[in-house]
Amino acid sequence: MSVSLSVLMESSPSPILLCPSIEARDEKSVLFDASKFQKQSNLPTEFMWPRGDVVQTQEEELNEPLIDLEGFVKGDDKVTAHAVELVRTACSKHGFFQVTNHGVDSKLIQAAYQEIDGVFKLPMNKKLSFKRKDGGFSGYSAAHADRFSTKLPWKETFSFGYRGLHSDPSVVHYFRSALGKDFEHTGNSGLILGTGPHCDPTSLTILHQDQVGGLEVFTDNKWHAVRPRQDSLVVNLGDTFMALCNGRYKSCLHRAVVNRERERRSLVYFVCPKEDKVVRPPQDLMYRWGETREYPDFTWSDLLDFTQNHYRADVATLQSFFRWLPSSSF
Repeated sequence: MSVSLSVLMESSPSPILLCPSIEARDEKSVLFDASKFQKQSNLPTEFMWPRGDVVQTQEEELNEPLIDLEGFVKGDDKVTAHAVELVRTACSKHGFFQVTNHGVDSKLIQAAYQEIDGVFKLPMNKKLSFKRKDGGFSGYSAAHADRFSTKLPWKETFSFGYRGLHSDPSVVHYFRSALGKDFEHTGNSGLILGTGPHCDPTSLTILHQDQVGGLEVFTDNKWHAVRPRQDSLVVNLGDTFMALCNGRYKSCLHRAVVNRERERRSLVYFVCPKEDKVVRPPQDLMYRWGETREYPDFTWSDLLDFTQNHYRADVATLQSFFRWLPSSSF
């Protein structure tokens, strides 16, 4: 599993669509400095987008299910069955829902925001001292300028891995080595500044967005705004989950439209298989559903390599991945 912290900002309130592309890395990476971009009228060309990629619409609010987990936690079978049906319907349609009474203390969430704000307010030279290495996942990234050379997203991210073991000290060790002892207690969250339309290549994404808003989901051939709820966690399916269920449930196409005056912050937790895990739907489910295979076997390490080094994640990541994968017979 991995955790990513994200903060989002944009100079224009208009939605920006990222086009599918495989781009070479630019060794002369441009830096995204939100504090400076807000004050300048002429932006670097790497951050400018063609007019055709900018869509100005009034999005409807998404009527996604709000799942109350209290009955499930208490073992109420009737309430749980109703929640399961709501989740099944949402995952069949667009792969997105929200949960309340999830057990994560609101004070802990706010403390995570305060701690991670300290990371993003560090001087740029300090942030670059722990920047993400080529092909890696952990570390700081400014607009992914180390990976792409045009149409850069207006965001900065700080990500790190977590294995899910309660006694695993790797997160604390990473923060201590990357940021120093003053930040070793911060090791529990991550940050992003902005992104365009894409499906997550991971299995599940669990996200908390601040009250600025801007998260949108594509369904019924149009974009729908997701209302920020301070007491809820966003859950959306990714490409790996879609492959695990043979395409029965949808990988969620989403984007973040950010505010021209206020930073948008989000705390994101990505759930992934172990890197050597072979991704395939369970045989008993395939037998029960009476379906043929929609996707070939693959490992998470191959998909991670593809999305980190060869492809800019979008709505067609899986299809492009299988065309690229040497062992694929599909």
